[in-house]
Amino acid sequence: MLGVRRPHENVATVLVAPAALRDLELELMALDLRVWPVATAPVCPDGPRLAVQVRRRMLMSKRGAWDVAAGWVPVWITFGASWYDGDEPLPWAAHATLWTTLAGHAEHCRYRLGLGGVPRLSVHQEA
Repeated sequence: MLGVRRPHENVATVLVAPAALRDLELELMALDLRVWPVATAPVCPDGPRLAVQVRRRMLMSKRGAWDVAAGWVPVWITFGASWYDGDEPLPWAAHATLWTTLAGHAEHCRYRLGLGGVPRLSVHQEA
């Protein structure tokens, strides 16, 4: 059916220095933001290959300015349930929180402002 968009997850695509990934993930978790390494994301049939492609595309778009990130980990950052109000669009406060947090890690993160979309990523909920 033309014009119908499949359900998707809003994501920021970010390159993160491997040594900084754990600390960034913990800080984002406290804000109900989730980090999904592209290489192991459950929606990627060939995650390692996609991770290489995402990293390369991001690096190439910056024409050498991000060469320091050549070995960094591409991740998707998603917004937890607390950021949503039913079917309403993601509030600007969610965007601001994400970008402000990433700016605090500028030495170890490379990203462009703006969100993309990927198939829904599910989080295991404990009973």
